[in-house]
Amino acid sequence: MLRCWKGHELSKIAHMLNDRAKTLLKTLVEHYIADGQPVGSRALSKYSGLDLSPASVRNVMADLEESGLIASPHTSAGRIPTAKGYRFFVDTLLTIKPLDSIEIHHLEGQLQTDNTQKLVSSAAQLLSDLTHFAGIVVTPKRANPTLRHIEFLSLGDKRILLITVASDGDVQNRIILTDHAYTSSVLIEAANFLNANFSGCSFEQIRNRLRDDLHQLHQDISKLMSAAFEIGSNTTTNSNKDFVISGEHHLLGVQEFSSNMSNLRKLFDLFEQKTGLLRLLDIGSHAQGVQIYIGQESGLVPLDECSVVTSPYEVDGQVVGTVGVVGPTRMAYERVIPIVDITAKLISNVLSYH
Repeated sequence: MLRCWKGHELSKIAHMLNDRAKTLLKTLVEHYIADGQPVGSRALSKYSGLDLSPASVRNVMADLEESGLIASPHTSAGRIPTAKGYRFFVDTLLTIKPLDSIEIHHLEGQLQTDNTQKLVSSAAQLLSDLTHFAGIVVTPKRANPTLRHIEFLSLGDKRILLITVASDGDVQNRIILTDHAYTSSVLIEAANFLNANFSGCSFEQIRNRLRDDLHQLHQDISKLMSAAFEIGSNTTTNSNKDFVISGEHHLLGVQEFSSNMSNLRKLFDLFEQKTGLLRLLDIGSHAQGVQIYIGQESGLVPLDECSVVTSPYEVDGQVVGTVGVVGPTRMAYERVIPIVDITAKLISNVLSYH
């Protein structure tokens, strides 16, 4: 798991804190997650279950603050967890609440489809609905799909519509800009040649073979085919690197974000540009099980006030994508973690079965 704080530092803090301090920290984090208000010594004394006076609680809180686990907002005498405090809480104090059978059956029912794109979209929507944050699912990596059928249609003005149907059923439509117009008969001749000679080959194989075969064709078709498979190869590459995101609007209602519209805009820009977030999700896909990135651990500036919970999903034992939730650091980790975990496992089951 990627962390801003080295493991030995958190381990050292764990040895320094006694059970009383850990109980108070756990109570403070849980209380703050529940209502979003700084937690004072009287509330901790009341809810911790410890027989401690507010003065004794204040002394422990001072130690926790000195360790960097909690902080005092300027406008309040109470304390709130820091990102470091959340990390310590998640790693050592968190009690996961497993989903009950009714919730799991509901998830299973919503994710029963043999349409991969629908499965990905439904999973992202479910993650958002269940957590009230943004749900993200990286689309499965396509394992070298092969060409099933290709067609060229003239759109006029030296524009041609390239239609490719891959072995996995994926249909792509792309426009090719050419240096001159092609007649319908030439387009049909080119498509017939490709379908007859390259059906069942990957785009990369076709492109390599065309280098040797193009000299057999007249120049017009050679240029057209070269352009077609440059676009086809790029389409295949790009389809391996995308994600579906759902429920961004939930973040508008999160106090931590709504009070800072500048950071919220940066976060939505991150969703739009995708590159940085994909890099983080890709890191999660190479790790075992659920990964949690709190604040600066993500390495992405717009996510400094966010937490990202991810888990990879598989097809026949091979990782092909990632599911995740993006929300504030003040999230109910004990619930979000099992939701992400179960969703990843259910997607794995559906994709492996089909």
